[in-house]
Amino acid sequence: MQLDLNLLTVLDALLEEGSVLGAADRLRLSSPAVSRSLGRIRRLTGDDILVRTGRTMTPTPYALAVREQVGELVRQARSVLVPDRDLDLADLDRTFTLQCHDALTTSLAPPLLSAIAELAPGVRLRFLAEPATDTDDLRHGRVDLAIGSSTPELPEFRSETLGHDRVVAILRRDHPCAGGLDLASYAAQPHILVSRRGRLTDPVDDMLAAHGLSRRVLASVSTAASAMLIISRSDAVLTAPEASWRPLIATFGLTTTALPLPVPSPPMICSWHQRYDTDVAHAWLRALVRTTLAPAIPT
Repeated sequence: MQLDLNLLTVLDALLEEGSVLGAADRLRLSSPAVSRSLGRIRRLTGDDILVRTGRTMTPTPYALAVREQVGELVRQARSVLVPDRDLDLADLDRTFTLQCHDALTTSLAPPLLSAIAELAPGVRLRFLAEPATDTDDLRHGRVDLAIGSSTPELPEFRSETLGHDRVVAILRRDHPCAGGLDLASYAAQPHILVSRRGRLTDPVDDMLAAHGLSRRVLASVSTAASAMLIISRSDAVLTAPEASWRPLIATFGLTTTALPLPVPSPPMICSWHQRYDTDVAHAWLRALVRTTLAPAIPT
């Protein structure tokens, strides 16, 4: 059976206004158009809906019985087709999952959680480390927001570059080279790498090779904290982005020095699935992440 659901809107107006003319004014339609719709409603329901009583129209018992139900159906339809885009942070009850490098989590989580506690106390965050292999978590909604240095290639993803970090050498404060590193001394130091896949080389090795140099990598570790602990207790050097690692650098009492190589500044890219483009709560989270990271990450 093919039903014209627009008839519910007309029926709601007729029951609220109690006349064809009043319903026409409310719906901004002509009286003949509303009269034709009333005729169709009568044929569908087998009820007169409104009957004349002197100069007024009186609703039938059936019309009185369904008036509240019709009004609720129209309100529900309106909420579906014209959703409320206002966000009440005080009543927002939601869990967001963010995925990023564990070093960035130490930089982002404290100020972000502080802001959320003040603005939206019903919001919870789940921070996940970057996986060792590529996953479909972002596509399937298991991750709401991924923050890294690469831009998704598929058109179903959206991304925004928040800024660019500066790559530096991280070493202990009393390291013999804490005052600065030239190219030869940098290559001569023992090095630690942080790699989720356990790699023992990275693009820095290619840059050194272009100058006829190589370095000795002692180990690769999977977490930033492990690398910081090793650096704090040895002469090893770590090459990493400065801003996102700053809290860990301070916590472990380390220092940084400029690299003697022109290493490109890696971007900090926020990525999400297109399903969240018009989600007002997700847009609020993206803006809050952007605002939180802005003081530390130069554009």
